[in-house]
Amino acid sequence: MFKTLNSLLNRHPERVKANVEIYTWQTCPFCIRAKLLLQWKGVNFIEYKIDGDDAARTKMADRADGRRSVPQIFINQQHVGGCDDLYQLDKQKQLDSLLAEPAL
Repeated sequence: MFKTLNSLLNRHPERVKANVEIYTWQTCPFCIRAKLLLQWKGVNFIEYKIDGDDAARTKMADRADGRRSVPQIFINQQHVGGCDDLYQLDKQKQLDSLLAEPAL
């Protein structure tokens, strides 16, 4: 039943093979929105909650080409950007293929 429902809704969690990491702040609306899209896609992601943790934010910025805003999202170690970038990838029909690539 769920497989049929997922297919009707164009959800294919069984295809997700990528390793996804997201740096967030707990109350950030963009973080919440990005996580909702990932959850909708059936992604089991690693979340780094960096509220008030300057060392963690610096580590995130080092990985994200200096970007210090949250969220910052990585798929298979590749920086894809923030919430708007994630939704843009989905709109351009590129997110599913990124998520289907197995982790290295």
